[in-house]
This record gives sequence, structure tokens and C-alpha cells, in this order.
Amino acid sequence: MTTSTIQIIKSNQTRISEVDFNNIPFGRIFTDHMFVADYENGEWKNMKIMPTGKFEVHPANIAWHYGQAIFEGMKASKDIHGRPLLFRPEMHAKRINASAHRMCMPAFPEDLFVEALHELVYLDQAWIPPIEGSALYIRPFMIATEEAIGVKISNSFRLFIICCPAGPYYGFPIKLKAEDKYIRAADGGVGEAKAAGNYAASLYPTQLAVQEGYNQVMWLDAREFKYIQEVGTMNIFFVIDGTVVTPSTTGSILRGITRNSIITLLKDKGINVETRPITIDEVLESYKKGKLTEVFGSGTAAVIAYVKEIGYKSETIELNPDTFKIASMIKNTINGIRNGTIEDKFNWTVPATPQS
Repeated sequence: MTTSTIQIIKSNQTRISEVDFNNIPFGRIFTDHMFVADYENGEWKNMKIMPTGKFEVHPANIAWHYGQAIFEGMKASKDIHGRPLLFRPEMHAKRINASAHRMCMPAFPEDLFVEALHELVYLDQAWIPPIEGSALYIRPFMIATEEAIGVKISNSFRLFIICCPAGPYYGFPIKLKAEDKYIRAADGGVGEAKAAGNYAASLYPTQLAVQEGYNQVMWLDAREFKYIQEVGTMNIFFVIDGTVVTPSTTGSILRGITRNSIITLLKDKGINVETRPITIDEVLESYKKGKLTEVFGSGTAAVIAYVKEIGYKSETIELNPDTFKIASMIKNTINGIRNGTIEDKFNWTVPATPQS
């Protein structure tokens, strides 16, 4: 249950004049305001939008020691009329609660989550970059706040929503290393949740891949190192003989909202799409037979990232992103829906408006 509505405390001074929208480092510059809510004694309270700033945390905070921390990633854009738009906010509300459930954290009321997004994005809409391919990146996250040493479920939590202007996440085709030693997640684990620890576990193998000249890791399954799961920051798609194939979400793969949008768009356009297990051997064989024509990643930050190379042991797959037709069509369609230049027949976008 909830005990209060959202209080809005506006900043006395904006920092937007300091921002060069043509040169935005991802995740480094934050808007004037943030949303904060506390969970105590079984209820959410103290919900407010306030100036973005630091907060005090006790060194015994359970989140630091035992990893009760989850997050979401969203984007807001502007249409051709200058209206701020949210993209599928209800799905993000459901997904953060699915992550919360897996990590023994309290669900946040979905209607209040969406309301907070409306209020915050509307208030900070001037921070939405006016440049094509850029957007306002929105980061909701929840952490445990109980002060205790001991492996247990925290009895208090804090939910934040912070925002930062962002340019294209991958402004270039990328190279992936199919990882055959380290794993991201296993069936029965927390791979389906956007848990902070998943990303901490990926840092070392990703660092090794970068040292070898790759941009990201493409994860294989934890049992046989055979079935493709996802990329470090994205879901993954393969175009094989005209059919788009993406790994099925079986518990160890994140249920990407951009992934879901792509599957919907492909079906709407009459393009055959399969969500099923796919092995690295199938991808290699398809490449050698000339049937693999495109590989691309998808995610909120990246939208669509073209893959130009995949390395697996002694094998290398090389592709020419300039020839990608399906990936470029999907990218242009999603961006067009987000900026209002393409009809949103699925009602994915909603103007951010004050709710009070």
C-alpha cells in the first residue's frame, strides 16, 4: 500500500547550459531532478521529485554486502512537435517488479511508477537532446537500505529514478567474442532479472574480450557452452536465410523490451521470426553456407547495434553492416515511432504530462 502522493521540490537553478548536446558522454551528465521513494514497515512512502544530489548510506547497508540491487533502463524522446514521449512505460513497470520479485524486494505500484516517470520527464524535458539518435536515458533502480551485517532480506528499500541525456550508445558496428569459458547466467539463477550483480560478474570476461580487440561478449549457456544467450548489454538477433532468429527467454536471458518490440514489428511486416534455442555451431554453419546475412543486438541504450564480427575459438564471422536491410529497417522504425515521424500503431509511445 502507499501513504502519500508525489511531492515535487523544484531545483532553484538548472545546469543545462553546461551541456554540449553534440558531445554527451553516456551516463556522466544528469538532469536537474530525480525521483525518490522509501519502503518502510511494509509500505512505500516519502515519494518525491527533488533536485538530483547525493544521499547518505550506512557502511552496513545490506545492498553493499549482499547485492540486493536491481535497475531498469528506459528512454524518453521528443516528437516533431516538441512533446516529450515515454516508450512503453508500463512494460518497464512490470519488468522492474519481476526483478524485484526474484531478488526478494518489494514491488512498487505500477501506476505510481508510471506517474513518477510522467512527472519527472515532463519537468526535465529540456534535457532531452534535440539531435537524431539521441534521447533522455532514464534509470530507475532499487536498493536495500537496512543497516545490518548478515545474509538476510532487507526490511527497508529505496527506489530512485535518475535521468541523463545520451547520444547513440553504439555509434559504430561492433565486434563480439563468443565466450567459451566464463558465463553470465545459468538456468535457475538470476539471469532473467536486471540485478546489479549480473553486470558485476560480466566485467572481467568483458575486459579480457576488449583486450583482444572485441567490443562485447556474446554469452553461451553455462552447461554446454553451446547455446547462444545474449550480449553483455543487449539481446541478439540473427538473420538466417531470410528468417530472423533470436534466443528464447528460458530463465537465463533478459526479457528485453526492445527485443519484444522488434519481434512485434517483424511479425507485423510479414518477416518470419523465430524465438528458439540457437547454437554457435548453427550460426557458424549458416555463415559458411552464405545464409547468415545479418547479426544485430537490441537494447534500450543501443536500440539496434550492427554486428560486423563474431570470434569463436579459431573461427571468425565477418559481415558487412552496410548491406543490413532488416536491422536498418527496424532501427529506423523504432526511432521513427519514438520521434513521431512514423505512425505508432501499437500505442507504444505516450506523451509525458503532469499528473497532478
